[in-house]
Amino acid sequence: MSKQSLMLALVMMAPAPLPALAQTPATPWVLAPDMGYGYDANGKTFSYKMGTNNAKFLLKGAKKVPKNTLFFIGENGQLYMRSGPFLEDDGRFKFGPG
Repeated sequence: MSKQSLMLALVMMAPAPLPALAQTPATPWVLAPDMGYGYDANGKTFSYKMGTNNAKFLLKGAKKVPKNTLFFIGENGQLYMRSGPFLEDDGRFKFGPG
């Protein structure tokens, strides 16, 4: 599993946002160094307790997720990622409500 897949899976595991009148502040993801996260072919997410016996194999072919990458679920339920700035100059989320 690549680190990119790992990050994509984390988005899927986050609780779905509830409609709100005001934009809520962003909250950081809680990543554990000994956990792996998966997003399978059917769109399901999983978390796995990882060991160190095959760490070299895990990192083979893995790619770092670029900074300024946004992950989101589209209206069709598909997981997407978008590289590039996602905050306004004043720190507000570019794609937030009104």
